[in-house]
Amino acid sequence: MRYEVLFRPRARKDLISLYRYFSKQASPRIAANYIGRIEKACLSLASLPQRGTAVPTHVSVLRTMGFEGRATILFGVGPERVEILRVYYGGQDLGPELKRLLGI
Repeated sequence: MRYEVLFRPRARKDLISLYRYFSKQASPRIAANYIGRIEKACLSLASLPQRGTAVPTHVSVLRTMGFEGRATILFGVGPERVEILRVYYGGQDLGPELKRLLGI
């Protein structure tokens, strides 16, 4: 079974922010390549969505997956779809977002 992979609006904003950051720090080409690799990693969840680490909650649909040692992808797995919720870079704290998602 192949899952549909959907990027939530906040994840898209994260990718745009990362693109802008790397464009300034390096170059637009390097930024585009990096974002492309992140998107490819996310889209690969269509065939194996249970990768990564389950987020310890009362609901076991949230997972995280590291990317190239510097980024963390937060995603949810449903019966037929994987939703990319956020893309964090450089040790950003996932705690506030998890609390928001879980209603804590």
